[in-house]
Amino acid sequence: MSATRPIVARWRDWAGQSLEHLVLREGADAIFAESAILGSADEDPFAAWYRIVCDRAWRVRSATVGLIGDARRIEVEGDGAGYWRDGVGTPLPQLEGAIDIDISVTPFTNTLPIRRLRLKEGQSADIVTVYVELPELTLTTDPQRYTCLERGRYRYESLDSDFVREIEVDGHGLVVVYPGLFRRLL
Repeated sequence: MSATRPIVARWRDWAGQSLEHLVLREGADAIFAESAILGSADEDPFAAWYRIVCDRAWRVRSATVGLIGDARRIEVEGDGAGYWRDGVGTPLPQLEGAIDIDISVTPFTNTLPIRRLRLKEGQSADIVTVYVELPELTLTTDPQRYTCLERGRYRYESLDSDFVREIEVDGHGLVVVYPGLFRRLL
């Protein structure tokens, strides 16, 4: 099986202050997502990038997240069963149980559990994600719930806060509208 044609997506945050450009490639053995984000936090501009590699079942196998102009970066590797290591192979037991990664400034990482879980209409699943806060470059876990409302519409719930949104996705599971946070441009 040869690699499929890359999918290119762009999002703007709801306030119109940030822009993301993503290239998604599905290969015979892996799925690759690479992105650049121009954003701001507390009116301080930043530029970030990430690369996520998933297996064909959409389980995150590695992720690297960094800021342009800053030598710091986060590198994690997952085994697809909830165990993680950093970029030099040190176990990260504080991330145990997470399968997906959630990067604070992008809607793309919602695609990971949506594609991996393959929920049918009316089904829900509780998950734990590896949560990367940008531009701080902090790493924690975040419990979440996804519910398939109907084809192309999901309810996202944070299980440790009262944050809830109904998100619209396209046929690839990429966010089209995430009310209050992101709009798809391309």
